[in-house]
Amino acid sequence: MNRSSEPPGTETVAAAVTETAELLEIMFERAREASPRPLSTSQVRAVVALDHHDGLNLRALADVLGSTPPLVSRLCDRLEAVGFLERLPSSASRREITLRLSDRGRAYLQDLRARRRESLQTVLAKLTPETRAALAAGLREFREAAAGD
Repeated sequence: MNRSSEPPGTETVAAAVTETAELLEIMFERAREASPRPLSTSQVRAVVALDHHDGLNLRALADVLGSTPPLVSRLCDRLEAVGFLERLPSSASRREITLRLSDRGRAYLQDLRARRRESLQTVLAKLTPETRAALAAGLREFREAAAGD
């Protein structure tokens, strides 16, 4: 039997995805470091989380980040100091604050995402149109499968 015509097993694909994810991390880290005001990886994760979940309180942001409220509070202090985060009174409780990205924080994230896309486009341009189409289809299916978990 011709083994090369068999589809790869999940272990083989998981290894390839892991290697690719590590390469993407390196590419994204380079894009982050190229910023005129680079944030730490934890700060970028918080900015992205707030972009996806506007108006979180501190405890909810800590849950999203898999961290503790005291650590996230200090992280938010630093983001607020550079003008990327706003702390507003909560409409739900006077004891809570709502965390929102400032316009400056949104602009930073937009710029970071543009640099990441440019880096990816440089690599994707080296692929054939057929390979890009297959990659896009595979990533779409992967995203759907991962979202179902």
